[in-house]
Amino acid sequence: MQKLIFICFTFFLLLTSCKNDVKNKIDNKPNVAKEITPPKEVIKKAYGLSLNDFEVVEDTVRRGDFFGSIMDKHGVTPGEVYKITQKIPDTIFNFKRINVGRPYTILKSKDTLKKPEIFIYEHNKIDYTKVFLGDSIYAVREKKPVTIKTRVASGVINSSLSLAIDEAGIDYMLTNRLADIYQWNIDFFRINPGDRFKVIFKEKYINDTIYAGLESVDAALFYHQEKPYYAFEFMVDSTLKRTEYFDEQAKTLRRFFLKAPVQYSRISSRYSPRRFHPVQRRWKAHKGTDYAAPRGTPIWATANGVVIKSGYTRGNGNYVKIKHTNKYTTQYLHMSRRAVKVGERVKQGEVIGYVGSTGLATGPHVCYRFWVYGKQVDPYKQDLPKAEPMPDDLKPKYFEFIQDMRDQLDDGFAKEDKEELIANN
Repeated sequence: MQKLIFICFTFFLLLTSCKNDVKNKIDNKPNVAKEITPPKEVIKKAYGLSLNDFEVVEDTVRRGDFFGSIMDKHGVTPGEVYKITQKIPDTIFNFKRINVGRPYTILKSKDTLKKPEIFIYEHNKIDYTKVFLGDSIYAVREKKPVTIKTRVASGVINSSLSLAIDEAGIDYMLTNRLADIYQWNIDFFRINPGDRFKVIFKEKYINDTIYAGLESVDAALFYHQEKPYYAFEFMVDSTLKRTEYFDEQAKTLRRFFLKAPVQYSRISSRYSPRRFHPVQRRWKAHKGTDYAAPRGTPIWATANGVVIKSGYTRGNGNYVKIKHTNKYTTQYLHMSRRAVKVGERVKQGEVIGYVGSTGLATGPHVCYRFWVYGKQVDPYKQDLPKAEPMPDDLKPKYFEFIQDMRDQLDDGFAKEDKEELIANN
């Protein structure tokens, strides 16, 4: 019995000893270093180049900067600058027209010399010029990749169109574009609170994410004084790529005359048989419509015609008078300067001068005067002629073209407007 116990005890000791040996071998196993894969270099591309190949310097043109001073900061000698500017003609890149606030990039070599190799100037968000500064000096003008996206937006006017556009989160430039489209049909100086709009338009994006501006307005619906005004852009001449805006019945939105001689501003004084003159300090007839606008604002010819007067008088200041037909004549007063001469033919929308306050004027504005058969009248009370209509053979194609856009404009918008009008009444 004792012998059996001794054998079992001996076996137990051997088993324990083996386990400890195995554990010690595991514990004393040398550490093996894990192989770590270095992260791959991120390739940065811009301006059609791999920026990883250069030392990149990004900056903005400051007041007092010019091409030579910028190059001097980065070690390019005046002699080298002269050589560069002489090698590249102004038609490709004008070194004198580097504007304050515009971004530029300098790509330098990655060696110890860090010599500038490429100068990149951004003219705007899309267009840029690459100037190669090496042994072969040349420049190329290119564009960033642009994506066009279509948006649909709507808004209600509480105080002004520009504020409603801003509240809808749309580029302010759409205000001017809508004013241009509807300038013959809607008096934007008489917009009412509660007027509504819906627009289908295209925007430009750089690399699919960075907003780069308004591209076009495809269609619009504007409810003004409880009346709908549709506008659809349609190509009427594929050879010249000429487009115009028409309404839902294929009627042109253009008229023989523009609604106003200046872009979206405000009427400071209307045509009146009796008005207190702010300079002469007496009551007299005001046979014109005053459009207040900042000094230097372009003044347009409201219709095609011939300049019959362009001069200066004590009362009118700098002024221009245009004969459109035997029936219609217009005049534009108080210009800061005139842009046309007697005998010139002008087209509708062409700049004929700039807003000022010359003559008997208290502030910058243009006084717009209108004659019918030699008699001064209020242009807003005239039944003015329309432009040429759409050719009949284009109408079937036009109606098919606008159908989907009209459905988008009407979807929900017209219903909401109708319900609001009923509620207000």
